[in-house]
Amino acid sequence: MVHFFNKRAETKTKDIPKEDYDELMKLFKRCDVNNDGKLSWEEVKAGFRRLQSRFPLYRTHRAFQMADENHDGFINVNDELDKLVTYALECYPGKIKLRLL
Repeated sequence: MVHFFNKRAETKTKDIPKEDYDELMKLFKRCDVNNDGKLSWEEVKAGFRRLQSRFPLYRTHRAFQMADENHDGFINVNDELDKLVTYALECYPGKIKLRLL
């Protein structure tokens, strides 16, 4: 049986450009507008809109599947943000600087 929405294999951090990783960390931390240390659905969607995603709703849905380990409906900035950034880097390899112009 084929599963189209399986979680992706985690990317090794050595394959990720450090400057792109840091840029996305800053971007998603800035999206935490109420400074509660958690990213809501709307805050993550706003981050993907800043990245000029053609499908921000889909990207947000997949991001929560990948990063929200405790399934509380939020992505914890301290614990789960790394997985969100890794997913975003998988979606846009080598294009982060161009998308943030």
